[in-house]
Amino acid sequence: MDTGRRDFLATLGVATIGSAGLTLLDTTPAPAQQAAGYWDLSWTGRLTGKHRAIFDIPAIEDGYGVWRSILWRKQYSQVFGLPESDLNTVVNIRHDGIALVMNQEFWARYNVGRTWDVRDPLSRQPTSRNPVVDRTGPHALPGEYEDFSLEALMAQGGIVLACALALRDCTSLVAEQEKLAMDDADRRVRQMILPGVIIQPSGVFAAVLAQENGCHFVRAS
Repeated sequence: MDTGRRDFLATLGVATIGSAGLTLLDTTPAPAQQAAGYWDLSWTGRLTGKHRAIFDIPAIEDGYGVWRSILWRKQYSQVFGLPESDLNTVVNIRHDGIALVMNQEFWARYNVGRTWDVRDPLSRQPTSRNPVVDRTGPHALPGEYEDFSLEALMAQGGIVLACALALRDCTSLVAEQEKLAMDDADRRVRQMILPGVIIQPSGVFAAVLAQENGCHFVRAS
């Protein structure tokens, strides 16, 4: 997933992705309130728990980065007898892990599992499915793993962030396979992002901002 991002970085400095695609911005640092006009930074206001961590996920790694973030939440709650409301879990999906924020339609249509040799986290068998999305019905996980998905994490108050630069790789993939202009491909990609995921200017931006708001940094994959 590197070609599109390299091309993108070679031609752009600071960018935002709007409904019509990419819009160049002034590179002068903006105050927080101005930045929030372009990007949803409201998630920082949800970081009110005593214990906060951001889990950095730059690789698919069969979804284990997401699992590690969920394990931390469960272990801190159990070991220290804490309510989960005291725990802020931020998952930062970027770089070659970006496909983890895409829904199953994207994975099936563009053969993500086969292309990146993804395996089911438990069975270790090759899978065509996003390993951290929609683990219900015939794809449900057993027992203590039943809520190991991004949907369950967000439903329990977890925050999932996605790197806008890395998403350009998904856009390039769609544009190439569907023979679409980049703006049209971008719109299609956005329709297949898992609901609740918050796009940030970059994964690095998100990681630093989370730490500035009290999160401990964890390299999760």
